Amino acid sequence: MPLQKKPTLRDIAPDAYRAVSGVEAHIRQCGLEQSLIELVKMRASQINACAYCLDMHSRHARAGGETEQRMYLLDAWREAPFYTARERAALAWTEHLTRLPAAHPSGGARDALAGSFSPMEIANLTVLIGLINLWNRIAVGGGFHLEAA
Repeated sequence: MPLQKKPTLRDIAPDAYRAVSGVEAHIRQCGLEQSLIELVKMRASQINACAYCLDMHSRHARAGGETEQRMYLLDAWREAPFYTARERAALAWTEHLTRLPAAHPSGGARDALAGSFSPMEIANLTVLIGLINLWNRIAVGGGFHLEAA
């Protein structure tokens, strides 16, 4: 008996999938660097333990020229010297928004963005972080798993 394909969000709720995909399309063309987008997606996916998204975004990052060293050290980005000030600000903001504090956030993480990002870029970065957190929840909540090779 052949394996049946597990239904995806696209199959179950096509309008929701189109809406989320529309935000994804905006992020891809909003002016943020593709390498930054993939680093943010990978970091949020690490925090959320989404193997499916980590696999996908590490492949995308490699295809875009990202180095193995930077991907391997992403979890320790604060200690690793391989990330720019702009990337560090984005990664700090990613962690801050992915691990929302119980109280309102201090301005520190937001203030750190101002030296590297325009207000429009901060808005798009914030949407990107919300988007990857949504995709992580869709993948984890939908039970998407990597297939063994």
